[in-house]
Amino acid sequence: MTKTRILIALSLFGFLSACGGPGENAEIPEAQPASASSADIGDYTVHFSAQSTDQLPPQIASAYNIVRSKNRAMLTVSIIRMSDNLSVHADVTVKTVNMTEQLKNVTLRLIEEPGTDGAPGAIYYVGVTPVANREMLKFDISVTPEGVDKESRVRFIRQFFTD
Repeated sequence: MTKTRILIALSLFGFLSACGGPGENAEIPEAQPASASSADIGDYTVHFSAQSTDQLPPQIASAYNIVRSKNRAMLTVSIIRMSDNLSVHADVTVKTVNMTEQLKNVTLRLIEEPGTDGAPGAIYYVGVTPVANREMLKFDISVTPEGVDKESRVRFIRQFFTD
């Protein structure tokens, strides 16, 4: 039986090596940029991210009462005024669905970080939802910065791996 395995392995090795590589004249596709993580909406930039909560450092998760888990996704949204590069308050809502259009409940909560040396602090919105392995979520975010009448929308998709 060992001889049979060796012969099969050698045959596969010979077959794969005979395939060769792409050759000198082969075209190699350019790397594509990573998915966007911000969008300009008039005088503001919306920054957004989604990641599994197990990527949070334990002390951060504890400070913000977030359960660390590969099976939980966290959405973070912040709005920056371009003229002075400061975080601003906004009316932020999100509708999240998976690829079969099942609604995923994500309730955003406001987090305000204190500034240092007289500088204003950060303002952002965070929400969590359960995710399954290889699940893709579509995030539709509606943003109306304080003092602005017009709502803007941002959409992005992220896939989560829990295994």
